[in-house]
Amino acid sequence: MDSVTQFVLGAGIGAACLGKKHGLRKAAITGGLLGTLPDLDVFWDYGGPLENFVFHRSATHSLLLQTLATPILAEGLWRIFKKPEGQRLSFYLTVWLTLVTHALLDAMTIYGTQLLWPLTDHPFGVGSMFIIDPLYTLPLLFITLWALIRPRWNNAYRKSLTAALTISTLYLGWSVVAQNWMTNKAEQKFAERGISVDKTLVIPLPFTTFAWKAITVQSDTYTNLYLPLKSSDDEPVFYQHERWPARLTCAQLDHYPAHAILENFTKGFYSLTKSDNGQLLQADLRMGMTPNYVFRFKLQNGQEDTKSLAARVASSRSSEGDFPWLWSMVTGNITPRPVEADSILPSTATLMAAAPKVCNQSGKKVEPRAIF
Repeated sequence: MDSVTQFVLGAGIGAACLGKKHGLRKAAITGGLLGTLPDLDVFWDYGGPLENFVFHRSATHSLLLQTLATPILAEGLWRIFKKPEGQRLSFYLTVWLTLVTHALLDAMTIYGTQLLWPLTDHPFGVGSMFIIDPLYTLPLLFITLWALIRPRWNNAYRKSLTAALTISTLYLGWSVVAQNWMTNKAEQKFAERGISVDKTLVIPLPFTTFAWKAITVQSDTYTNLYLPLKSSDDEPVFYQHERWPARLTCAQLDHYPAHAILENFTKGFYSLTKSDNGQLLQADLRMGMTPNYVFRFKLQNGQEDTKSLAARVASSRSSEGDFPWLWSMVTGNITPRPVEADSILPSTATLMAAAPKVCNQSGKKVEPRAIF
């Protein structure tokens, strides 16, 4: 999740564990700083853009290492607070909870978090939350600002803090339920359209859990489907895009070490395209919107003399018309996304109308069936 969200979550935990005894402002700032501590790995260079992408959210986000680091950080924090008697455990609890909840919250997004590093480098990612979601962050932001502006513990703050932490946690649970619901709905829509769902991913659209994106991957194409959570009578719109350049073979990819790394990290949800000068580009389909993927890399040939396996290619975060379209989706109206308009597949009704009318042996007309 974004840094603001991680700070206010840590601040809420700090206020809950230390606020009553040590003052809300001090407790909230302490918890907020601890809550952002795991993301300091962004300043560590792992060797190149691709390596930084893959190894982010590894060691510093490991539940195992965070647990091992807790006594060191807690003892230091306890001494900074001048060794209050009988409260040592509360500092241990503060440190452990702020670190662990940071990693677990990150794992709710689709990026992938190596929760069990170094036992495994598997990137866990539920994918039910977008990296920024105001409905999750606002309750925590409210109680953090309260603690900073009016840093006095009272019954009203205690109730508000309890409510904020409860609401935000329930919202995470709601996102998982919504994701499962929308996955079933998307698979049904794909099946009705005759599109394979062997490899399908359903994730929220930006900033919300009330509109969702489904991606299904085929051998040389991938298909996007956007669905509102709210029931809609509008016909779904399917967008099919090139995933694999013509005349590109698996043998040719052996010369690009980065490809296998990205294929594993993205769990197969990637696309390969060629730039105007013929360079091979690989994008993570899970993060960003077609064609503006957040993580897109120019693959380096393994025979080239380069320290990095790939170079990151910058891209815009949105396209013209995206925000009105997103609001339309949230409110339950399915409309074509402007930037993908050229990739829309024919509707079921269009296919049915185009199918040839035939007669059976008795001479009666048979209703046409679309060939998908």
